[in-house]
Amino acid sequence: MDIHWFGQSFFEITTDTEKQKGVKIYFDPYGNHIGLKPPQDLSATVVMISHQHPDHNNIQLFKDPGIVLDTAGEYSVRGIDIKGILTFHDVSKGQERGTNLVFIMESEGIRLAHLGDLGHLLDESQMGEIGVVDILLIPVGGNHSINGKEATKIIKQLEPKIIIPMHYKIPGIQAELDGIEEFCKEMGICLSQALKKLSVKAASLTGKEMEVVLMEKS
Repeated sequence: MDIHWFGQSFFEITTDTEKQKGVKIYFDPYGNHIGLKPPQDLSATVVMISHQHPDHNNIQLFKDPGIVLDTAGEYSVRGIDIKGILTFHDVSKGQERGTNLVFIMESEGIRLAHLGDLGHLLDESQMGEIGVVDILLIPVGGNHSINGKEATKIIKQLEPKIIIPMHYKIPGIQAELDGIEEFCKEMGICLSQALKKLSVKAASLTGKEMEVVLMEKS
C-alpha cells in the first residue's frame, strides 16, 4: 500500500487486491481557493468525502471519480472493505458545522482510518465502530476540527501503529490552522524527515511500536 499526501486532508492510497492491481483511493479533495494547487486529471476507483465543505469535496477535480462515497454505511469495492461512520464536525453534535464521516478501509491486511474533519473526542460507541486501526490519518490543526492535544487523546484511544497528521498549517494554505509543532510536542515522537511517499506492508506492522510519520505535500 502506497500513500501520498496533497496537503490539507487530501490523500491518495494505491493498493493491490485480488480483483485489481493499482486501485486508486482518494480522500477529501480540495479546491484551488485554499491556496494550494491540487493535482490535475486524476482517475479514481473510489473517492471518499468526509463532509460537504469545499476544502474537502472537490469531485470536479477528477476526470473520472469512479465511485463517490459520502454517506455512512458499509461498502465493498474491488476487493476493498470500506466503512463510513457518522461523527460530527464540532462538539455540539453537528449544530455548529454539521456532520463528519470517519472512513475505514481495509486492504492488503491493513486497516486505514481517515478521520475527516472530526471535531470532538470519540465516545466508546464510536471507538467500537472504528475498531482496530493500523494507519490513522488524523487532523491536528485545530480551529474547525480537533487540535494537537485532542488528536493525541484520540491516538491514545485507538492505539494505531502509524499516525499521519493532516489538516494543519503548511506554506501556501490560507486556512487559519495551527502548525505541526503543537502536535509533535504533545506526541514527542514525530519523525524529523518528512516522506514524499509512505509504502506499508502488513508484515512490517507486526510488533511495531507507535510511530508518527510526517508527509511532504506531493
